[in-house]
Amino acid sequence: MDIHGNWVKSYRWITFLLAAGYFLYQIATSDYSKAGGPFRFLTIWALGMSFYSASRMLALSENRITRLHTNTAMVTAVVNVMVVFLYWKLYFTDPLLVGGADGIVWHQQYYLHLLGPALQVIDALFIARVFRRFWTAVLPLFGLISLYILWAELFVQRFNSTPTGSVTSGLPYPFLNSLELSGRAVFYATNIGVAVAVLLIFAGINYVTFRRRVMP
Repeated sequence: MDIHGNWVKSYRWITFLLAAGYFLYQIATSDYSKAGGPFRFLTIWALGMSFYSASRMLALSENRITRLHTNTAMVTAVVNVMVVFLYWKLYFTDPLLVGGADGIVWHQQYYLHLLGPALQVIDALFIARVFRRFWTAVLPLFGLISLYILWAELFVQRFNSTPTGSVTSGLPYPFLNSLELSGRAVFYATNIGVAVAVLLIFAGINYVTFRRRVMP
């Protein structure tokens, strides 16, 4: 696929502008009365990554850079899928588990947890086809998730008193505060496993689709 073609450039401009707009909107309108501000949430980490990755993909299409940023696109796509999976799983169990009593504005809900991630995945899988050397993304992916866990446990929890749960308080997502440390460790480990599984699935999709295109 020609990443310099007009339709790819148009797609990447739309992806970039949406990611930039929502990221800047979150930065400008979020509540900073709690330590960590909007960056308490993995969703906003994923949004920031989408903003950066979309800018790099667009720059590639416009010949402004030569570095392919394959790991950037892979990790961004996988983390976005994690956000979608975790959000909707918890939301359909009980909306209060993720949004608290205040909820979230509908257009943000569907962009952050559906449309935005989908745009990143489509680019990574079918336009850039970055999953050919998927193993190079394992360590960056593990490092990013581990960094977020440490951030939530050691900073966000320590310097915030809400949300509260039956066990602790301050962790960014309400349900986490009702889990013992061992339960949270199992939850975190399970989701690292989900991330690796998503990476492998995307690598398989990339292999099948690319192989079919190159076969005579």
